[in-house]
Amino acid sequence: MQKHQIGFNRRHFLKTTAIVAVGASLSARSWAQVAGANDDIRVAVIGFGGRGGDHIKGYTGKKGVRLTALCDCDSNILKGGVAMQKDKGNEVESYTDIRKLLESKNIDAVSIATPNHWHSLGAIWAIQAGKDVYVEKPVSHNVWEGRQLVNFARKNNRIVQAGTQCRASRQGIAQAVAWVQAGNLGKIVISRGLCYKRRASIGKVDGPQPIPANIDYDLWCGPAAKLPLMRRRLHYDWHWVWNTGCGDLGNQGIHQMDIARWFLGETALAPYVISVGGRLGYIDDGETANTQIIFQGYAKAPLIFEVRGLPSKTDAEDMDKYKGASIGVIVECEKGYVTVPDYSSATAHDPDGKVIQSWKGGEDHFANFLKGVRSRKIDDLYADVLEGHLSSALCHTGNISYRLGAQKKPDEIKAALKVDKGMVEAYERMVAHLDANEVDITKTPLSLGLPLRMDPKLEQFIDNAAANAMLTRPYRDAYVVPAQV
Repeated sequence: MQKHQIGFNRRHFLKTTAIVAVGASLSARSWAQVAGANDDIRVAVIGFGGRGGDHIKGYTGKKGVRLTALCDCDSNILKGGVAMQKDKGNEVESYTDIRKLLESKNIDAVSIATPNHWHSLGAIWAIQAGKDVYVEKPVSHNVWEGRQLVNFARKNNRIVQAGTQCRASRQGIAQAVAWVQAGNLGKIVISRGLCYKRRASIGKVDGPQPIPANIDYDLWCGPAAKLPLMRRRLHYDWHWVWNTGCGDLGNQGIHQMDIARWFLGETALAPYVISVGGRLGYIDDGETANTQIIFQGYAKAPLIFEVRGLPSKTDAEDMDKYKGASIGVIVECEKGYVTVPDYSSATAHDPDGKVIQSWKGGEDHFANFLKGVRSRKIDDLYADVLEGHLSSALCHTGNISYRLGAQKKPDEIKAALKVDKGMVEAYERMVAHLDANEVDITKTPLSLGLPLRMDPKLEQFIDNAAANAMLTRPYRDAYVVPAQV
């Protein structure tokens, strides 16, 4: 593992050590007695051009909670958000730079909805400043920094909730998980995650594009490499390039990856992973796969994940479905299966598809975070950062296998996947899906990922230096994820 520079520019903090010491020592009783708290949890939202807008709504109107600050490196988004709060009679502090925001004594917790590459570093800096954190999924851009986030949260006694809100489906998905784990359908054979979500081409540019004047691009890049903008849109389409995103596997798919692992009851990374896929159906500036299968080889039962960004067939509007789900989870067992078709429900079926039992219902994920902030109990959280790290890391290891792979002929890929009949079946369905979209994989071949073995305790690949190098990244000066906790 490469060594990392410790910390970040301390000039941006005033008496950071004292702040962290005070924050780490807070108990459930003493928390509300901090000067200026006034029994309210004072929240700042960082990054709100997209999902962050839901964060603002999530905290608004809750008793004992005040939105006190907003932060975004896009000045247009920032001004609009501040103005909207003012119209509602709420004066908030505004910041372009997260480091300046974290100096504020008027903030107890931060809610992070920046692009993926900022999640771990932003959360760690907030922890160092004595703040509790709600951080969007995936909680990391790579495996190592995700584990560092967990380590910092534990060392500093901070409450850190991952934005995998399906975990808040306590009357729905959680009940189904308990029912399956009690053996009502026998043993799990495959826990299958699906991300069949339409993703059209992002277009193709001929050269570097201008950075909008309203964006502080150095801040926007943060810990990622500061590269020329080689796509039409800076915002959102960062998901589809490796420097800042993880593809739909780590975007939408992280939710379903988390549920699939939840059913299995696995609390570590899989000891074996292989992936196959490609970016097919169009040529654009995206790099991540829009069609992909990932096999996570747990000992008790495999977790197989499928990504499809193309429609059910050429020029169609709808997406494929598998056993009642497009974006969901299918838990296949000896005596039937459970379908999780959304964020808050599940249905059990017998082998013939007849409904046996259904569950539905969920709670407010932001409210659950606030409960943890007040109680100071990690066990009160539905999606503690450790859960977020593990599910995020499964996405990352799948992508590492894919990125280290090479284009192969269809027969070669099928032969390589014979290690598991479920993977072969998933591959055959993927090939049929591509054929329905007029994608000829003999002319535009799929990439067969590198099979990788992992030590789950160390979260290191075994005997593969290239794969281990991809567990982290080179960080830019002033934006380094600290190695020392």
